[in-house]
Amino acid sequence: MKIKDVMNKDVITCAPGDSLGYISNLFKENHISGLPVVNNGKVVGLVSETDLLKLFKMPEFSNELWLPSPFEIIEIPIRNLVRIEETKKALENLKLRPVEDIMTKDVHAISPEDELEDASSIMVKYKVNRLPVIDNGKLVGIVARSDILRGMAGSAQ
Repeated sequence: MKIKDVMNKDVITCAPGDSLGYISNLFKENHISGLPVVNNGKVVGLVSETDLLKLFKMPEFSNELWLPSPFEIIEIPIRNLVRIEETKKALENLKLRPVEDIMTKDVHAISPEDELEDASSIMVKYKVNRLPVIDNGKLVGIVARSDILRGMAGSAQ
């Protein structure tokens, strides 16, 4: 079975300068976990939920806050409040970063005329979940692991 038989032709894309907040909304609204990054009609990267999750390393917090003995009981809630505010600020800053900061630039792609087995081999070898489908230098679709499984299941019947 060929890639063109199982690929998704309605590809949702983003640009390198789009914000991480924008693409996280694309993921949520479209029930997808990754998408190609396109610049001037050319695929220049891929971005996924995994790329976003790698950013969620929370900053180390200082233990400098110290209150005298009678106030120790409120020290922990105050320290937690400071952490919550610092975490919210860190998340807001992340939402503004451009996609190009975190996208995978070494993109593995496939042709619509290639076989499903070719795509599955590439996905396993490079540990990727989706491949842009490119024909004559143009993005014509995307194929995900679930598309390949669906194709294999359909051909087995």
